[in-house]
Amino acid sequence: MSSRKQTPPSFPWTEGEKYSSSNNFKFKEIFYFFFTLNTIPYVLVRCCALLFLFLSASWLLLLLFCFPPTTTTTSSNDVVREQAQVAEPQSPFKIPTCHKNMSVYVYTLPPQFNLGLLSQCNNLSIKANMCPAVANSGLGQPLNFSRKGHSAVTSSWYTTHQYTAEIIFHARLQNHPCRVQDPTRASLFYVPFYGGFDALSKYREANLTARDELTFSLVDYIQAQPWWQRNHGKDHFMALGTVVWDFMRTMSNASASCSSSSKVRTPGTLLKLPAAENMSVLIIERHPWQPNQHGIPYPSYFHPSTWREMAAWQRKMRLMERPHLFSFVGARRKNKAAIRNEFIRQCGESIRCKLLNCEGPDGTRRCLQPREIMRVMTRSQFCLQAPGDTPTRRSTFDSVLAGCVPVFFSRHTAYSQYAWYLPGDASRYSVYIDDKSNASRRIEEELLKISSEKVKMMREEIIDLMPSLTYAHPNATDFGFGDAVDVALASLAKHIGELIN
Repeated sequence: MSSRKQTPPSFPWTEGEKYSSSNNFKFKEIFYFFFTLNTIPYVLVRCCALLFLFLSASWLLLLLFCFPPTTTTTSSNDVVREQAQVAEPQSPFKIPTCHKNMSVYVYTLPPQFNLGLLSQCNNLSIKANMCPAVANSGLGQPLNFSRKGHSAVTSSWYTTHQYTAEIIFHARLQNHPCRVQDPTRASLFYVPFYGGFDALSKYREANLTARDELTFSLVDYIQAQPWWQRNHGKDHFMALGTVVWDFMRTMSNASASCSSSSKVRTPGTLLKLPAAENMSVLIIERHPWQPNQHGIPYPSYFHPSTWREMAAWQRKMRLMERPHLFSFVGARRKNKAAIRNEFIRQCGESIRCKLLNCEGPDGTRRCLQPREIMRVMTRSQFCLQAPGDTPTRRSTFDSVLAGCVPVFFSRHTAYSQYAWYLPGDASRYSVYIDDKSNASRRIEEELLKISSEKVKMMREEIIDLMPSLTYAHPNATDFGFGDAVDVALASLAKHIGELIN
């Protein structure tokens, strides 16, 4: 009986498909042996695999039940806000904050002590009509730069007078975030007295009793306030827009026109009164040895409303071409300020110096135009800062605004004046030449000794100082940098805190 040959099981693919792909063949071969063979080992393997799949699925379901996935719903407003945060650049400047020791109460004084004085602006000075100067909260008349490239900063430029700091300071504090309406919450008390304009308006007043009348009235008014009594005025301060020598008259040079009552009440004018000596006085030029007096910057022409305007101006000054080694803006003087004559001589003889002579009708007119002054300073590496009628100069702050390194010839022009604002190491931002030294007779030679790397470092330093030496626009809020008023408040808070505690 012939044996019947066993036919192998047929595969589910043809011979041609079997060898079309080695990888495909291997997979189908494994599949076949795994699921079709019924030998005991393969059955056991299949059971183990199915058990593994069952346990894995059970474990996954348990995890999903115990820890259900959370979904975050994002509203359209959130999306817009996130996009704005990404798109909106942040201020690169340090932004001051208000704390409990920097809460300011602003006295509402009778108008004769401040705004009432401005109503008679045509009589505030014997030299000029001050009405244009006191407009726009002390900023003066707006400048109209029509030249291409100034669009980013034109709205913030004004013909600001050098003596309007007290008005600007008052206007800034009216809108300042650190201002409080409740005096019980205040740590600082601001007395908005326009003493500088009172002094200017009575510059030639022969009757000293009449000259000091408003000052005496102010002191009487403030001392009658309950908040004065709390610390005897040590937490009170005022800001004055003219120099200290307008307020330091003593009885030794008082005339016989003083009445007997005035001799009893005061040894001099405002800053010689005991009440004023208890207060802190912010002033554009201080007495170097009076601890209650603190120098604040002269106002320059730039009053930005946003940090972008400040950053744009800084960037412009960094890139500015400066073909002049040094420059001088000013007129001749006599006596202590006679060194100005030497500056004019040296500058006129040098091809590296740019001179803006303020003498004569034409010179005076040009030196009253911010555009002319800034055109000279922004194109200069160094700006000579000689003393004028007093040791300090507004031109110092004009030069910083122009990115021009100031050259001082008296330590009282800046170093002893503005400790709250300037670095302790004066060589970081300025050059000092003693006006009595031989070096003051060869200024160009001395400046040429300074390396270009050092000049660049000093310029970068003064450009970094610009925000803190600038008065922001009084109507601006949340402008994104600390200005001269912010620096004064922070320093006052620390100073007064040390006095009281």
